[in-house]
Amino acid sequence: MAQPQVTRRKFTVEEYHLLARAGVLKEDDRVELLEGEIVEMSPIGSRHAACVDRLNRVFSRLGERTIVRVQSPLRLGDLAEPQPDLALLRPRSDFYATAHPGPEDVLLVVEVAETSSDYDRQIKIPLYARWGIPEAWLVDLDQDRVEVHRDPSPEGYRDVRAITRSEALAPVAFPDLDLRAQDVLGS
Repeated sequence: MAQPQVTRRKFTVEEYHLLARAGVLKEDDRVELLEGEIVEMSPIGSRHAACVDRLNRVFSRLGERTIVRVQSPLRLGDLAEPQPDLALLRPRSDFYATAHPGPEDVLLVVEVAETSSDYDRQIKIPLYARWGIPEAWLVDLDQDRVEVHRDPSPEGYRDVRAITRSEALAPVAFPDLDLRAQDVLGS
């Protein structure tokens, strides 16, 4: 017996925003738009939240050299508005008040995964690479490591390294940032 053909309806970023303005999507809904599909995000566990807080503290040391965005949208074309756990952005005097940052504004995105590492690795990290974001980190709390993805291409990142707890770690944009993977992963 043949399976019925299912056609999915893709949403644009504008339609996604209209759904929010109309109240279909609530401000507290944990969703993001990925490749035209509205996707529920995993709940934030305590280890996940603590890791994001640690990274926020570390990246805040960069001061006015970057804008640190926590769990806020990035505009990636007409069909995607992901909300990475953290993003380091090029400084701008208006702090992106007129529009969400685009791929040209992003220096680094970080996804923290307590339960979603496969999803982030297979869906979100390749999305960032396709849009030319120069660097993406996947903090895999279950595997106790930080995956550093660099050198983006339409097929994905060409340079991927797993950084273990004792190893040094720094974004390409800020090589002087003194950081070890254990500073990100916690104790």
